[in-house]
Amino acid sequence: MDNSLTLLGLLSVEPSYGYDLKHTYDRFFGVRKPLAFGQVYASLARMTRDGQILSLADEAGGGPDRKKYEVTEVGRTRVSQWMFTPDIPSETLQSNLFAKTIIALLVDDNADRLLDVQRTEHLARMRELTREKQGADLMRVLLCDHALFHIEADLRWIDLTGARLTQLRNEIKLP
Repeated sequence: MDNSLTLLGLLSVEPSYGYDLKHTYDRFFGVRKPLAFGQVYASLARMTRDGQILSLADEAGGGPDRKKYEVTEVGRTRVSQWMFTPDIPSETLQSNLFAKTIIALLVDDNADRLLDVQRTEHLARMRELTREKQGADLMRVLLCDHALFHIEADLRWIDLTGARLTQLRNEIKLP
């Protein structure tokens, strides 16, 4: 996920202070991994430099002056382009699990065990996500469903690869 563009999208809703923007981001997207304040302010600085947002008048308070930011037309155009540019599903054909499987076969280790260990981890994560969905709001349910569907695809790959390990072992033998 592109944090800067997501922040720009949130600013497109209404002008906001960096502090409030960070908390809005975390509410929607950072439940498991909140965004650092430094990352928010670095993104705001880049967006200001690039003409995507502008800083409204500073407000004095008990601490440092607070800056409120609003999106410019350039920023709104950028958000629109980002939203309607489709994401490329898995740009590369490389994955860590695939690499581990090949290496296990090359070093004549137990690739079946590797796949079983990974399957167990995936199933545990599926149980966590399923529990998390119980009583959750629709936004959380949809986020969990997205993760669950990806895990299901990985599990199908693990099963298919497990059934083909002998053939794969024969194909990758080093000369």
